[in-house]
Parts: sequence; C-alpha cells; structure tokens
Amino acid sequence: MASNNTDTKDIKYLNKDFTDFRAALIEYAKAYFPTAYNDFSSASPGTMFIEMAAYVGDVMSFYLDNQLQETFLQYAKQNDNLYTMAYMLGYKPKVTSAATVNLDVYQILPASGSANNSVPDPNYALIINEGMQVSSPTADNVNFYIPEKVNFSVSSSVDPIDISVYSIDSNGDPLYYLLKKVVKAQSGTVKAVNYEFGAAQKFQTVTIEDSSIIEIVNVTDSDGNKWYEVPYLAQDKILDATQNIPSLNPDYYNDAGTVPYVVQLMKVPRRFTTRFKSNGILELEFGSGINTQADEPLLPNPAMVGPTTIDSLSKLNVAYDPTNFTTTNTYGLAPNNTTLTIEYIVGGGAVSNVPSNELTKVNSYTSAFYGGLVDSVKGNQVLQSLAVNNPSQAAGGGDGDTIEQLRLNTLNQYPAQMRAVTQQDYLAFAYNMPAKFGQVAKAFITKDDIVFKQDTGLDTATQDPLAASLYVLTYDSSKHLIQPSYILKQNLKTYISQYRMLTDAINIKDAYVINIGVSFDIILRPNYSSRDVLAQCLTVLKDYFNIDKWQINQPIIMSELYTALDQVTGVQTVQKVTITNNTGEASGYSKYDYDISAATLNGIIYPSLDPSIFEVKYLDTDIQGRVVTY
Repeated sequence: MASNNTDTKDIKYLNKDFTDFRAALIEYAKAYFPTAYNDFSSASPGTMFIEMAAYVGDVMSFYLDNQLQETFLQYAKQNDNLYTMAYMLGYKPKVTSAATVNLDVYQILPASGSANNSVPDPNYALIINEGMQVSSPTADNVNFYIPEKVNFSVSSSVDPIDISVYSIDSNGDPLYYLLKKVVKAQSGTVKAVNYEFGAAQKFQTVTIEDSSIIEIVNVTDSDGNKWYEVPYLAQDKILDATQNIPSLNPDYYNDAGTVPYVVQLMKVPRRFTTRFKSNGILELEFGSGINTQADEPLLPNPAMVGPTTIDSLSKLNVAYDPTNFTTTNTYGLAPNNTTLTIEYIVGGGAVSNVPSNELTKVNSYTSAFYGGLVDSVKGNQVLQSLAVNNPSQAAGGGDGDTIEQLRLNTLNQYPAQMRAVTQQDYLAFAYNMPAKFGQVAKAFITKDDIVFKQDTGLDTATQDPLAASLYVLTYDSSKHLIQPSYILKQNLKTYISQYRMLTDAINIKDAYVINIGVSFDIILRPNYSSRDVLAQCLTVLKDYFNIDKWQINQPIIMSELYTALDQVTGVQTVQKVTITNNTGEASGYSKYDYDISAATLNGIIYPSLDPSIFEVKYLDTDIQGRVVTY
C-alpha cells in the first residue's frame, strides 16, 4: 500500500468503474509523464493500454463489491451463500412442504355370537404398521402416507373407532361390522437408499441425490442400530415418544385413553444432522467419534476446570461453567464398517393439496391380525375390505422457499433465538414450522380481545395483557388461499408450544379471505396497439396482485395502481380503476361479502377489523381492462 509521504505520487483510491479509472490514468500520465507520452486520442496505442488497465480495474472492483455484498444476508443473491447464512443463523430452508389431511380408514369385521349377543370379532381387527401408502386414482404422482400405526384393536377418547353394521344375514342379524378410524396422513412417497461405510472418519458426510425431499424417516445400520436426527451434533438427547401400553409403560398405561404416548429423554450416541444444498440435495453429517466406545457417559471431568485452566491460581474466585464437567468430545459416533439404510420422503408441493374424496387407493401396507391365526377365508375378506377416503381437502402443501422468502425467514429466525418473546417471534415460528407439519401461507398476530374478570370484588372485566391471537391461512392445490384444517392448526399449536413463554396465551384462529376483482379504463397514446398495451397493463396488475406479495391486513392503495398502469409504455391516461367484491362459493369465491365502498377512505381500501386479506383469486379472469377514448 502506498505511504503517506509528500514525495509519493498522487494516486486516487476512490475510482470504481471503467470511466473513472480511464480518466484517472490519463491524468496520471499527463501529470507525471508529460514528455514521454502525450497522444491520448482514442486510436493511439497508449490509450489502448490505459483502457485495458481500466478494464481490469473495473472487473476487479466489480468482484470485490460482489464478494462483499454476498456476505450480507440483506443483499446476497447467490443461493449457496443464502443457504449457508440461513443455517448459520438457525433457519432450515424448505425445498418443499407436505400437505396434511384427515384420512378415514375402513375395514369390515366378522360378527361373533348371534342375535342380541352379536358383537364384532376382535380377532380380525387389523393392526396396520407405520408407513401405509395411499394415493389418488386420478391425480398422477400425488401420494400420501400414514406415519402412525393404525390399530383397530384399540379404541380410546383420543383414537376412537366408529362401529356400524355393514351387512346382515337372512334373519336380520349382523353378519359383518364396519370399523372406521380417523388418522393423520401427509403427502409424500417413502424411498430408501443404502450407503456403505468403511473405517470410521470424523464428520463424514453423504448426500441423497433426489429432489423435493421432505424429511428423513428412519436411518438404521446393518447391525440393527437406529441413528437419530438432531438439530446439531452437540445435542446428545432427544425426546422419545413410546406407545403407552402395558409392556412398555406398566405404570401409566391406564391413562392411555388420554395420553397415548409417553415422552422421555433419550441419549443418542448414534446421531446425525442434515442440511439442504442450494440445488435441493440433502446432506447428512455424522459425528467425530472413532473409538469403539463413544465418549458419551456424563461423568464429572475435573480436568476441564481448576488447575488446568490458564491463570487458575489467580482466578480461584471466578465462577466456572458447570457444563464443562459434562463436556464430551465425540459429537456422536461415526459410522464404522457398516451399511446405513436411509429412508426418506419425497413429494409435497402445492399440487399435493388434493380436494376431498380424492385419496381412495391403497398402494401398500403391512399388517397383522390382532388374534394372530384366523380363518383364512374370513381373513382374506377383511384384507380386501380395507379402504380409505379423505372427507376434507388436504392443505398445507407448498413449493418451498423462494429467494426472498429464504432471506426474510432467516432474518425473522435469527432474532427469535429459539424462543418466542415478541409477537414477531411467534410469526417467525409459524412460518418456520417444519415442512412435515404443513405450511402456513399467511399469518398475522395481534393482541387478543378476550377479557377476563379479575378477583377484585368489582364488576369489571380486564383485557388479558399476555394473550394474543394468531390468524393463519394456507393454500389449496391451486395456490389459492383457504382457511387451514384442524390438523394444521393443531400441528402449529404443538410446534409453537415448544418456544412459547410460560405466561403467554396464544389463540390460533382462521383469518378471512376477501376475493376481489379489478377493472380499469385507459386512454392510449397515438400510434400504439390497444392489444399490446392492454396485455402489458394486465401483466403489471397480475404482478401487483400476486398473492406472494400480499399479507393479512394489508390495504389496497389506489394511487399505487394508477401509478403502475401509468408507467406502462403507450398509456396516456389512466381514466378509472375499480375494485369490486367477488363472493359466492358456487362460483369458487369466498363466502364472505365485503362493502368495498364503505371500506374506502382517501383512496385507500382498508381490510375489515377482523384480520383478513385481499385476494384476486383468478388472475386471468378477475382483472379486466379496456381502452376508451374519453
């Protein structure tokens, strides 16, 4: 770098582009080499070398600016950098989101006994293992699976069985009964891949070369050991849910009707973490433990503190971190001379938000009869009777994070720091809910209007200062806004409860959708094609009303519409822009009417007091324009 001595030549360090570099180099040559060269015409050899130097300086300046820009989350544009910063700040990007739905599962059961003593024979009750696959006979490549076991031999308040008579004999006595269970299903297809490992290596990684990966379901090695996914390798405990049955939980199984699973902390030396690459490929990273026995037992280790600490004798009154006693070094075991079988789920997306009564095909499952050995004829009849259906529409499927969503979700996640304190924290967790639980398309949170009566002896009511309402919406298969299903809200409630402050009360509610139509009149400039100009105007308004750009309780500012249309080439005057309310479920719109004129004040159309969002549902037909001459 040049020194600051007065004898040094005057060199400018603030030039950034080709023009500035060229001008500075010419002035430099004129000032310090006036007799050596003075031909600075555009065709001279000297100018050629000056411009080549300016060209190099311009390119280097560009890449320097670009590299600096890519280090800031707000300005980065390259996917690789955005993904790296997202994981660094605690956000896990989504490449796809799974739809969820309530699925009715049916089977018939032979009758046992006769006349008034006829009851369903429990020996033929099916116990269907986890992973049952179903699909739509009409929608291609849209598959759903049931992650939990379907047990027709057990009925409880949280997992009831609906029993009805399916058929009767000639005497009117029941011949077969029909059993129905309602289970949760999520979109996706289960796949599996095997990886062979030799000698253990620290922090070894493998990649799954597939697209639209939702989650890892199961990882087992050739010795039958299970490997567990953790958020980061330093986390050595997970929440393990075990079924509340006598053989597993003899002290608690009497409460299985209300508590079907018992959650326990389980230590997992065999663990891994995952991260998505910018191209959607999933990478698995394993621990660094290469010994035959993991450095996992939590035994006090005095070597971590005391005399072994730098300047320890002079810091005897300093409080040391007690977790140093339990620090381990392996970050989990590394796979060693084994083969890992990785089961994962692919699918999801907005296309998986299938309509009701669509999932009726059973693709695959494994099951057993509760009674073990049963009559083969009746057993085959029961197996052939297995059927499924979704009485409600699937919801929650999405196409993953766009670049801007990835940036904003990461910015929201970082201040939250894995806890929800402010209202914005709850919004961040709602948007960041794992893909396997569904997708919240739009969310809005505000102070709750619920009041409670304090025990003051006065007949007064006070607003709960710690209560808030979280209003949410999701997408259907056509990426139109709909109110979320009960399952999605339950998933969101469970997920947020991990981060909710003890004193906070969060009520999850449905937001309202107000469907609108847009019409406009324009006057053209001379010599412009009305068809071309109208097409450009429609494109501008479609982009303006793109649902990705709208949020709950966002008003419509009419001046923005006039400005957007006025900037279209060929438009001389925007004569009129009109917003109308489209309503009626028979026409495919929301059932909620809205008085647009009453909600308009000073050129701004405000949403209702109840949190709502404006949506142009059918962009190709709900936006119309015409050319007028006056």
